[in-house]
Amino acid sequence: MKTTRLQVTGMTCGHCREAVEKALLNTTGVRNASVQLESGTAEVEYEEGRVAPEQLISSVEEEGYRAAIAG
Repeated sequence: MKTTRLQVTGMTCGHCREAVEKALLNTTGVRNASVQLESGTAEVEYEEGRVAPEQLISSVEEEGYRAAIAG
């Protein structure tokens, strides 16, 4: 398992947070996702080899938000 933190922009409300979290959790290989609206971050625990960070970013962007690896 690996954990990656994403910086997510464009979230303005609880519905946005839920949409991003759901998109991440529905990504194959993701075990857990916690999205924080206030900080605009998402911490994602996933199976390395089944999903890459770029796929996590794509999942978020498909919902209409921007994402990048934090840090």
